[in-house]
Amino acid sequence: MIRESKMMSKAELARKANVTVQTIDRIEKGNDCRLDTKRKIILALGYKLGDRTKIFMDQPAAPSKKKKSGKKKRG
Repeated sequence: MIRESKMMSKAELARKANVTVQTIDRIEKGNDCRLDTKRKIILALGYKLGDRTKIFMDQPAAPSKKKKSGKKKRG
């Protein structure tokens, strides 16, 4: 983990990134976050914004699920 390799606590990263410790904890557990939050964390870790993929493993957006109306098509 990058934060730990820099000998940085969750509290220190949260303070530098101006986010909560809970936000850092959720992200480290694999939850997604807003783009602005990613930007803050990248910069707080001392990276450039172009290094985003070194820090965050972007996941493809989940496919949207269409609601079924419950009606069958006649044909």
